[in-house]
Amino acid sequence: MDNVLKEGERLDVLKRENIQIIQSSAVFSFSLDAVLLADFAELPRVKPAKIVDLCAGNGAVSFLLTGKTKNPIVGVELQDRLVDMARRTVQLNQLEEKVSFLHADVNDVTRFIKPDSVDVITCNPPYFKLTESSFTNELDAFAIARHEIHLTLDQLMKQTSHLLKMKGKAYFVHRPDRLMEILETMRNNRIAPKKLQFIYPKQNKEANMILIEGIKDGKEDGFRVLPPLVVYNEEGEYSQKVRDVLYGEQ
Repeated sequence: MDNVLKEGERLDVLKRENIQIIQSSAVFSFSLDAVLLADFAELPRVKPAKIVDLCAGNGAVSFLLTGKTKNPIVGVELQDRLVDMARRTVQLNQLEEKVSFLHADVNDVTRFIKPDSVDVITCNPPYFKLTESSFTNELDAFAIARHEIHLTLDQLMKQTSHLLKMKGKAYFVHRPDRLMEILETMRNNRIAPKKLQFIYPKQNKEANMILIEGIKDGKEDGFRVLPPLVVYNEEGEYSQKVRDVLYGEQ
C-alpha cells in the first residue's frame, strides 16, 4: 500500500461504492457537494452513453457515478497532481474498464472529446468569481479548484453545450447566490434549466448549495423545483437522506 500513496496523501473510502480513494489535505479532498452531485445526476444504467465529468479533481464524482451505470466515465481535470491521484485510485481499485481521466483544460476539451457527442455531463466547478481580494497567497490547488482562475461560469456553459448532444443532460452543483447568473448563462448557451434542488445545512438555515439539471436544446417549460434536502438534523448528525447517499442506508 505504501507505494500507492505519495507524501501527504491518505486513503479514504467511498462507502456506498466500496472504493478506496486517494486524497490529500495539502491539495484536495472531496466534500459533500461531490457526493450530492453524483447522487443527483441521472445516468442511463444500461443503454450505451458517453458520460463526462468536468472539473473532476481527484475523481470523487467520477468514482461515485460508477455505481449508477454500466457505461465508462471520463473525468477531465486541469491539475496534473489531481489527475495523478485519480489515475492511481483507478489502478488501486482495478477500475480501468469503468473510469479514465483526461489531463486537459475544459476550455480545450473539444480537442480530445468530439463536440456534440456526450450524453451526460457532471461538473463541480469553481464557485467563486475572481477578485483582487480572492487570494492571500499564491494560486495553489485550492484556489484553482474554488475560484474562476482558469474557468469562468460562461466558459463552462459554452464548453458543456459544445460537448453535449442535442437533448443531452448536464448536472451542476453550485452556490445559491449565483443562481440567477447560472440560469441566464445556461439559457444563453442552449442549455434549458429543467430541475433545481436547494441544499440546506440545517432546518431554518439559508441554503448553501444548489443542484441543477439542464438539457441542451430542451423545451423552456417544465422547470421543476425539488423538495429541499437538509444535511444535518437537530442533533447535528447527518439526515437520513444524506446517510443513504453516503452509506447506502435506507
